[in-house]
Amino acid sequence: MGSRRSLRLLPLLFTLTVGLPMGAQIIEFESGGLKYKTMTRNGVTVMFATLPTQVHDYAILQVSISNGSPVSWAIKPEDFRFEKADGQVIQALAARTVVDSLMEKAGRGDVIKLIGAYEAGLYGNAQMHSTNGYESRRQSALAEMGSSRLKAAAAASAIALVTTKLMPGQSTDGAVFYPSQGKPLGAGKLIVNAAGETFTFPVEAVELHPKHGS
Repeated sequence: MGSRRSLRLLPLLFTLTVGLPMGAQIIEFESGGLKYKTMTRNGVTVMFATLPTQVHDYAILQVSISNGSPVSWAIKPEDFRFEKADGQVIQALAARTVVDSLMEKAGRGDVIKLIGAYEAGLYGNAQMHSTNGYESRRQSALAEMGSSRLKAAAAASAIALVTTKLMPGQSTDGAVFYPSQGKPLGAGKLIVNAAGETFTFPVEAVELHPKHGS
């Protein structure tokens, strides 16, 4: 009797097993004072942390994407959307939109504070090694403008995640900006559509540091 019951359960157990997402475990760790979450699907790894700072009414995530798959994938900031606990969806802005906005409205102090917060997380995180991320963009900006003439727009364009085609083995990082009227994103879900997969991360509320000059 018991043997027959076990045999009847096998199809159900098989269905439940194959229905589980493979390689989709969320790993959490702290580094550089930031709380990171990372997940790998289809050979592509997405990592992010909420930056506890704001610039010109934007809530900001630091993200990193590594392509361990055998094919190339295009990554862009618009792939990242945030769903609040009340169901409201906030789409990340394109890098050009952010740079133009910061060029027009943000002060130098705001951008300097953003650079400090971003670099503290980036250089303190041993898991983040980008082949063509912020550091390479920063070097290009410095070469073009000179360190003494680095403007807010150039700094922002180096930090902001830009549309990138990641070849196998390549990785990138950048800041993703959400219009939030100067408020934290709060609790919700980060949803990333990349590499033909959907990455979903639970996000806890993070208190932002006071805005520069306020």
